This record gives sequence, C-alpha cells and structure tokens, in this order.
Amino acid sequence: MSSKSFRSGFVGLIGRPNAGKSTLLNHLVGEKIAAVSNKPQTTRHKIRGIVTLENGQIVFVDTPGVHKPGYLLNRRMMAAVHDAILSVDLVVLMRDASVSTGNGDRFVLDLIKNAEKPAVLVLNKIDKINDKKQLLPLIDFYSKEYDFAEIIPVSALKGDAIDILLKQIAKHLPENEPLFDEDEMTDQPLRVLVAEVVREKILQTTGDELPYVTAVVTEKFDESETGGTKIYCAIYVERPSQKGIIIGKGGAKLKSIGEAARRDIEKLMGKKVHLQLFVKVVKDWRNQERDLDEMGIEE
Repeated sequence: MSSKSFRSGFVGLIGRPNAGKSTLLNHLVGEKIAAVSNKPQTTRHKIRGIVTLENGQIVFVDTPGVHKPGYLLNRRMMAAVHDAILSVDLVVLMRDASVSTGNGDRFVLDLIKNAEKPAVLVLNKIDKINDKKQLLPLIDFYSKEYDFAEIIPVSALKGDAIDILLKQIAKHLPENEPLFDEDEMTDQPLRVLVAEVVREKILQTTGDELPYVTAVVTEKFDESETGGTKIYCAIYVERPSQKGIIIGKGGAKLKSIGEAARRDIEKLMGKKVHLQLFVKVVKDWRNQERDLDEMGIEE
C-alpha cells in the first residue's frame, strides 16, 4: 500500500459531559479504555484510542466534558480540552441529540469556532429519538453556525452508523504513514487503564450516593505472585463519610466494586489478576497541586 493512499492523524473528541465520548471511544477500539458513567466529567486524562483501518489510522484523543472550571482539578481538565483542540488534525464535536440546546452547547461550539480547525459534528444518542425528523432543526442550527466537514447522526451505545463515522473521519485526515502499530489500541500505560476501570465501577456501584470526588491510582503491580498478577489500587476521597459509602456495610460495596473491576481487568490483560483496593481520605485533594500531580492529572 503506498503512503499516498493512507491517511492518519489525531482526532479530538470534544463535547459536554455525558455527550457519549468515552462510550464511542470504547466501542471504536473494542476494549474498555475510558471510564464510562452517567455522571458528568468522568474522563480526567486524555486517553488515546487507536483505530486502524485498511486505508487509514485514527488516533482518538478523549477529553473531559466541557464545563465551568471550579476546583483546580476542573481547571486542569479544561486545560486538557484546550490543549487537545490545538494539537489534533481534526476535531469531532459530540452532541447529545436527545436534549435541547443550552448555554453549555453554545460554549463548546464557540471553542470549535475559535480554533478554526476542520471539524466533524456527531449527533449522538439517536437511539433515544423515535422520530428522526427531530434531528433536522439541530442539523440546520449547527450548519449555520460553523462549516462542519460532515454531520453524522450515530448511536455510540448501539453502534449505529459507527462504520460510516470512521470512514468520514479518515477521509479528512492528512496523507500520512501509520502513527502506531496496527495491533495497538492505546498509548496509555496499563496502570492508567486499570485505574480507569476501577473508577468506572465505583461510579456505577455508588450511583447518586457519592459526590464526584473520587480518584483512583494504581500504586503497585506485583508479577512475582504465582497464578496471577497482584494489583494494588488506592481510591481517594475527601471525607470519612465518603470512604464509608465506598466500603459499604461490612465491606460489601468495596467487594462488589473489586469483583466487577477484576473481571474487566482480566479481560483487558488476558490473564488472571488479584486486585487489592484501599480507600484513602485526603482532604480537598481536588485543589492540591501535589495530590493531582501524584494522581497523574497533568497541569
């Protein structure tokens, strides 16, 4: 295959919290590499998912949901969004098509306008819309606001129109050699992927009980154990009461989190693992430079 017929590049996934960016990324890559939750701001790191096609390679950069920065944590997350927009070849604006347009949607749109980058609009969650004609006013609104290279309705959850989306994205990337080996799915270290899985299970298991104040750090991999790898993860919260919520009565909730996470991690690694979870109370960690640095949540 000649290099001229091959296209590759970096594609930023931008959108409001809960637009479905991480769900799309996990579906495209075929592995769970980004935490998925119905709580906002689930993604804290820029996680790259790599999709290699016959005539192209798309390196997706997932970003935190665009929101008003309050804590230092949130300011770092928004800095990651701005950095991603500036550094990619193409921006994919993901929009939950099942909800009405709000100020947050206009703010995200302004980010795209200011960047003046080639962009594709993805109208997600069309599985929630019975009459697809309801999409027409939304398409009309965005078409008038910015010159999108493509506008593609999809369902990231169901996988509807994902093949079309990949082909259209690849078409707008520069002619280039592959950036990664074709069997690679992410450039993130295994420690980060493991922590993402654990945090996803915390969010799913605690539901609305726990405010959005948890972080997970993989502290140790011990492969000297016979019969599997031992992994130690620390779960950070801000108050003792939150620690109690995660542990649950008699440790039942923490056990449930651990079992669900271990199954996904074993699938990810392709071997048996022993997962040890510890809950640490660190007051106001979301505003502490040192704590955020240690958790790998970059400046």
